[in-house]
Amino acid sequence: MTFPGESESNTIPFPLRPRDGDTLGGRIWRARDALGYSLEDLACRLALPEETVGGWERDHAEPEAGALFRLAETLCVSPSWLIAGIGTAPPEPAGSEYLYPLQCRLREVRQLHEQTGNAIAALEAEIARLIDRDRD
Repeated sequence: MTFPGESESNTIPFPLRPRDGDTLGGRIWRARDALGYSLEDLACRLALPEETVGGWERDHAEPEAGALFRLAETLCVSPSWLIAGIGTAPPEPAGSEYLYPLQCRLREVRQLHEQTGNAIAALEAEIARLIDRDRD
C-alpha cells in the first residue's frame, strides 16, 4: 500500500492467495457435504435450529461472529475459508467420504490431547506451589 507522496519502497507486499468463487452458504454446504453431515446433523452439532443453518446455506442470513467460529470448528475448516474462500477447502468427497471425517476427528482428538497435557502441567505446577508453600 502506498500513500500519495510516498515512494514505492514503502509498499507492503501481500501474498496473493487463490480465492474460492463460492458464497458463504455454498462453502458451508460444501464443507458439510465433505463431512457427510445432513443439515439436521450440523444444526444439532451447533445446537441451533435447522432453519437457521439452512438459512445460512441458502445465503438468506449470515452467522454472527461466535456462531461462525463454532461453525468453522465443527466443519473442520478455517473461518477465513468460510468467510472469503481464502485458504484450503475441504477435499471433494469423491472416494474420500470416509477418510475426511476420520482426519477431522483425529485433529479434534489431537487438540483434546494438547488441552489435557496443558491441564496436567497446570495441575502439577499448582501442586508443586502448594507443596513449597507448606514447607515454608
